[in-house]
This record gives sequence, C-alpha cells and structure tokens, in this order.
Amino acid sequence: MRLHDRVFLLLGGTGGIGEALVELLIGAGSRVIVASRHPENIGYREGVSPVYLNLAAMDLDQQLVRLSEAYPDIDGVIHCAGQNRFAELAAMAVSELDAQFSVNLRSAMLMARHFVPRFRRAGSGALVFVGSTFGSIGFPGYTVYCATKFGLRGFTEALRRELADTALQVVYVAPRATATDMNPEAVNELNRALGNQVDTPQAVASAILKAMENNDRRRFLGWPEKLFVVINGILPRLVDKAMLKKLPVIKRFLNTGVLQ
Repeated sequence: MRLHDRVFLLLGGTGGIGEALVELLIGAGSRVIVASRHPENIGYREGVSPVYLNLAAMDLDQQLVRLSEAYPDIDGVIHCAGQNRFAELAAMAVSELDAQFSVNLRSAMLMARHFVPRFRRAGSGALVFVGSTFGSIGFPGYTVYCATKFGLRGFTEALRRELADTALQVVYVAPRATATDMNPEAVNELNRALGNQVDTPQAVASAILKAMENNDRRRFLGWPEKLFVVINGILPRLVDKAMLKKLPVIKRFLNTGVLQ
C-alpha cells in the first residue's frame, strides 16, 4: 500500500495509538483527516485536517456522506476508534454496553458501507481496522469489549473475502495490551500483577504502518499473545484452565471499587 501523497481518514486519532499513527503517516508523506467529536481540540498542523464526526450517533451514515462530499480525495480509511470498560457484565450499564457496540463495531460497519462503493468506483482504496487480541481470546471483565472486537474481526474477514475480486485492500491489525489513557489504573495494576507485556502506542502505530505498507491481510501483535490466539482457536479448554488460575487475581481488581 502506497502511503506517500495519499489521503487517509483516521477515526480515533486524538489519543493513544491513533495520535501516534498521525505522526507516522505524516512522516510517510500522507495527509491525514482526523475525525473527532471535538475537532477544535486537535489544533492546526500541516498535513492534518480536523473534522467533526460522532461515531456513536444514530445519523453517522449521514455524517459520513457530508464528510465524503467535503473531502472527495480520501484514498483510505483507518478505523482506530474504540471504547471499553473493565467490569463484570452485571455491573455494566445499558448505555455503556450500547456505546461500545456503537463505537467499536457499528461505526466500522457503517464506515465500510459508505466507502466501499466509492472506492470501487475509483478502482482502489484501503480499509484498515484496528482490533485487539481480545477479538480472538475472551477475557473476564471485558465481555462486551470482547464481543465487539470478535465481531470486528469476523466482519473484516468476511469483508475482505467479499472484496477479493476487487483492487480494494482490507487490513486487520490486532494489538495486545497497550499503554493508553483508555485504561484505568486498575487495569494497569492488573497487567502488572499478571506479568502482561504492555506495548507503547508508538510501537503499535509502527506495526500498523508496516502492515499497511506490506499489504498484510491481518497482523497479530505480541508474543506469546499470537501463540495464545492459535491455541485458543484449536484447544480452547487449555486457555479456559489457564484463565481459571488467573481468575482470583482478575476478580480482585474487578471488585476493588477503583474502576469506572
């Protein structure tokens, strides 16, 4: 995938992985349209165009039409937006559940639904989706988040096969734990207690850029997480047993009262 002199719409580019990705894309010679509910907070920078977009809104499809009309030169879209909450399912408010489905999954589907016909007419285009290791391995405390990320992985796989006879590129990248502000301190403490490796947003952004440049269909990040994904797909009971051993530690952090 060529990056130089191309225009990318980035969803979720105001913090964490997305913010780091903006820097790398600009460095590669791309122009980046950063979508946010608060574009006024992005500020002016050469090569960056802030735009308004509310991924959780019911009229997102109409917002995408207006955005697309304003920026007819978009060559690719990177869906890097996400919401989560580390909590037991019974403690999850319906509004929190709905927000995760809207941002993590529904917005990705609507984005693809809008841009696929446009890219087909243009004869080229790229759709990049940032998923998660939790899109392949269910993890206690992240039931809703896992459901949305499992859905995103399945959606991108089906979409890639649906577009296999076109020039459109569909890329799926699944990071492991990443040090972003989306994680409350309880999650950071849990990762330390379990000995989980945590990547920096810059490292993940670099891996996403490489996946794009190499025309990867999908890329899973981190070791041994990549191995666990394979084992979970073949022998899920082994992962069940390993998770059961960790469950007392996980529940201790779920029930600290420190969480959102």
